Amino acid sequence: MGNTNGKGLMYAVFTASLWGFLAIALKVALSGLSPIQVVWFRFTTAFLVLLVWTVIFRPEDLKIFRRPPVILVLAALFLGVNYLGFISGVKYTSPSIAQVFIQIGPVGFAVSGILIFKESVNWKHFTGFALVITGLGLFYSEQITGVHATDAGFTRGIFLILGGGLAWSVFATFQKRLVVKYPTNQLNLFIYGLCGLIMLPFVHPADFAGLNGGDFLLLFFLGLNTVLAYGSLALAIKYTEANRVSVILTLNPVITFITMYFLATADVSWIAHESFTGLALIGALTALGGAILVIMAGKKKKAATN
Repeated sequence: MGNTNGKGLMYAVFTASLWGFLAIALKVALSGLSPIQVVWFRFTTAFLVLLVWTVIFRPEDLKIFRRPPVILVLAALFLGVNYLGFISGVKYTSPSIAQVFIQIGPVGFAVSGILIFKESVNWKHFTGFALVITGLGLFYSEQITGVHATDAGFTRGIFLILGGGLAWSVFATFQKRLVVKYPTNQLNLFIYGLCGLIMLPFVHPADFAGLNGGDFLLLFFLGLNTVLAYGSLALAIKYTEANRVSVILTLNPVITFITMYFLATADVSWIAHESFTGLALIGALTALGGAILVIMAGKKKKAATN
């Protein structure tokens, strides 16, 4: 059992690492493309990779396209909103800031567990919610009065991220109902395909004409990030408790903060450096601590994030 738990935790750490680097890669990709172009490429790549795997190993999963349930279509739409909201927020803010505010997603999912699935409420929930609100408020106030005091798009970016996080919580609520009846691979295949199809009218081949090899490698990484992260997450939940996995995933902003610190130390030119006050860092840690407390307070659940 111990070896199994260790394997599950390794998969969870791998997923958290992928998501920790994700916001940084998105910020770099936005230097040459619009948010919807990046998201379309990400969904389409994930769909094509998963489609090839499904045709070879699980062709029976293709039957989901014959008569998909309405709730699955809605789940796909909300995940698309989540992806667009998050990357648009990254455009106006920064990777670390986006990673802090997107934590409203798992907190919102915990609220849905209480309101929809009638999960019990205890003091950890209330304390966690209070910490999240306090931490996000402190982090935002420090940023808006500091380095982003004259940045008109900063607040817009925050609202986009929060909207994306809440959209994810709706997606996860639908997903929680769906996984009882359908295999995860089947659900992901349909979701990636539908999102890519919906965004196709907003993308043109000429949009990618000016990209070089490095740009395309970055875009393929973003697409593979989706497939690998969700695949690794499924294995993590298979081998260990879902709430332990969720706690590890909530720590992915720490990976982003550390990576951005080293990039600033190396004085790289391909991404803007970040700057945070001591109070801002305390606010970020308070919000993350609150999110972890909320997750630990709830029942074990099988759901995935951005």
